[in-house]
Amino acid sequence: MAAGQFGRRVYHIGPERDLVFFLDPAGRPFDIERVPLEEAEGIVCTGLFDDRTETPADYRATILYGKTKGMKLLCANPDIVVDVGDRRIYCAGAIAAAYAEAGGRSYYFGKPHPPIYALARRELAARLGYDTPADEILCLGDGIGTDILGAMGEGLDSVFVTGGLAAEETGTTAAAGPDPALLAVFLDEARMSPRMAMAFLR
Repeated sequence: MAAGQFGRRVYHIGPERDLVFFLDPAGRPFDIERVPLEEAEGIVCTGLFDDRTETPADYRATILYGKTKGMKLLCANPDIVVDVGDRRIYCAGAIAAAYAEAGGRSYYFGKPHPPIYALARRELAARLGYDTPADEILCLGDGIGTDILGAMGEGLDSVFVTGGLAAEETGTTAAAGPDPALLAVFLDEARMSPRMAMAFLR
């Protein structure tokens, strides 16, 4: 984005709390201007404006307009949904998926896509002073199509936290779980093989 690959004038889809995305690590604004959709060269999506009440369906007009104008969409969070407390809400990935399904061009930065892992390894090397071997890295997450898929793509060990997004499918409850048989079926259908699984992070 900072290099202008989505234009210098972009339409931002996302809440006010995500405006930090438009600042560099030193807190300086990038040479990017946020403008109304009709004036934009591209779209940057960090989430929904109101993820407590909205769904991707609320963005149909925006998606159609952007696709018709040939705008590229940068998705800063490929997650489709996430659990916040006892509520499941949509994320930027849901908007990007809807945009792609409508015929638009969506680009992703985040799990499971390689650039986020390259960034994480650079940050880790800068802090530790050396490159961490793959066998010393463990990835954790409840997103089978993001956390676990990304780890497998990078050749990294992973722990699948079953009590999140896949709690129902894996039979995970607060008292027990995951159910071994249900977990096996879920992983087989997803064609994923995390190193380990656990119900919750406690």
